[in-house]
Amino acid sequence: MLLFAGLGNPGAKYANNRHNVGFMAADAIARRHSFSPWSKKFQGLISEGTLGGEKIVLIKPQTFMNLSGQSVGEALRFYKLESSALTVFYDEIDLAEGKVRIKTGGGAGGHNGIRSIDGHIGNTYRRVRIGVGHPGIKEMVQHHVLGDFSKYDREWLEPLLEAIGDNAGMIAKGDESGFMNKLSLAVRGNAEPEPEKPAQKQAPKQQSHVRQARPQQPVAKLPESGPMAAMLKKLFGKD
Repeated sequence: MLLFAGLGNPGAKYANNRHNVGFMAADAIARRHSFSPWSKKFQGLISEGTLGGEKIVLIKPQTFMNLSGQSVGEALRFYKLESSALTVFYDEIDLAEGKVRIKTGGGAGGHNGIRSIDGHIGNTYRRVRIGVGHPGIKEMVQHHVLGDFSKYDREWLEPLLEAIGDNAGMIAKGDESGFMNKLSLAVRGNAEPEPEKPAQKQAPKQQSHVRQARPQQPVAKLPESGPMAAMLKKLFGKD
């Protein structure tokens, strides 16, 4: 049995926030694989189903992001699972939009939901980090993650969530690289092709420095009359 947790904040106010992409991933998995209806348990919402032959419990903590560990820890203890049975889906500002990376263990990287889970169960669990991009200014990070996805973001977000739902069984089987590859192909296949760049005109061929430095010799003018002219005409057969 495995526990999949999608992180976010509860309530309609936060539903479309970048910070809630973990909730969105959990919803996509539940929809695609016909999991049970969501029900309240462990200070969260849970849904049960099967992926790759493994029983999966999906959980969306309703404790708000900063206290995610309370809900996830309670579920792990109830099912008597080790932290290695946990996979967490969450937003990552240090990845470009649509990029996904998976790792086990490591630091929280400034993510309060991950910090909370680490505090309750340790850090030896699998993390699926979903890139939402960085605003470029540290002071704008909170506004960025608590802001809604834009219409432009939907162009990569929708195929990405669909691919997460379609291929979640690969995570259950431990095929992490295969899962990331499927997601990468889904997002890349939806991207518009880059406009073709116009051909650049070639600069005129330049002389070497040696030839540029060499003085140009004037063309010698042949004599038109006199003994020399007569000899040249006889030699070259000119009239």
